[in-house]
Amino acid sequence: MSALFEPYTLRELTVPNRVWMPPMCQYSAAPEGPEVGAPNDWHLQHYGARAAGGTGLVIVEATAVSAEGRISPYDLGIWNDTQVEAFRRITRFLVSQGTVPAIQLAHAGRKASTDRPWTGGGPVGPDAHGWQAIAPSPVAFDENHPVPTELTVDGIREVVGQFADAARRALDAGFEIAEVHGAHGYLIGEFLSPHSNRRTDAYGGSYENRVRFALEVVDAVRAVWPDDKPLFFRISATDWLEENGWTADDTVRLSAELTAHGVDLVDVSTGGNAAGVRIPLGPGYQVPFAARIKNETSMAVAAVGLITEVEQAEKILANGEADAVLLGRELLRNPSWARDAARELGDSVHVPDQYHRSV
Repeated sequence: MSALFEPYTLRELTVPNRVWMPPMCQYSAAPEGPEVGAPNDWHLQHYGARAAGGTGLVIVEATAVSAEGRISPYDLGIWNDTQVEAFRRITRFLVSQGTVPAIQLAHAGRKASTDRPWTGGGPVGPDAHGWQAIAPSPVAFDENHPVPTELTVDGIREVVGQFADAARRALDAGFEIAEVHGAHGYLIGEFLSPHSNRRTDAYGGSYENRVRFALEVVDAVRAVWPDDKPLFFRISATDWLEENGWTADDTVRLSAELTAHGVDLVDVSTGGNAAGVRIPLGPGYQVPFAARIKNETSMAVAAVGLITEVEQAEKILANGEADAVLLGRELLRNPSWARDAARELGDSVHVPDQYHRSV
């Protein structure tokens, strides 16, 4: 059996293979009204196609724990029961195809209230369904973003509670894995990095203070998430800043601590918290960060970042650089990448009965 198609077990859950889909926002939910933030026909076919194509695990896009936590007014949310019921349709279909349904719980922080990428992606105001963003400190993401409102300690506690409530709803919606979004310069990542966290209280300054919010969120989610179900944490391993940023050393240190707080796997990305940085893009450019965590801690890791070729993905796993690979844009281009990879490697993957004539 190839490494890509070897099952993988975390806690009491087994994922059928190591070809996983990372969260990728679709910006396709209703921005207002009774269906605000709820998945619709687009989301069903989008995620369903990847499940029918053999993907072992699908992580549904960044799903906001509150209306103010959305990246854009068109993002998914899981702060009410209408959204829960709409998600059940998706999780039922994924399970029917042998795919494990996972969800990323998120709060966008100072990068909230922006437009859809294909219409510019800039900040939007109340006239375009926008709102005032919140953050650890009143520091704008860049010159085009407004200054966010600094969270009070009571506000921090409220957000922690929103993550826990969202996890309860995710469980009710049929998800088997929850992922806490601590990457890409959104709220948790903003607390982690001294670039965006200028606080002088118990949530700012030292490394121990800056990771406090992340650990409180993880603890709150783990407290309501069943012991037999895995919990993931997505992290940006570096801000790609030469100084005064979150670093790979910080990531290794936090990954080790997350194990003690009940996290089962770290989903390793980079960047997103500092505007205008140079990122050395190339095939598998983020894999070394995942490999370092795997080598220096007991934490399981998933690698992401321009992983496109079958041989490349197989080698990452065979070399022990990661426990699974996450294919983003490549799965957008080819929903059946897993099936094609299995054919190339002489392996097998789930094929829907309706498609058997094709193989």
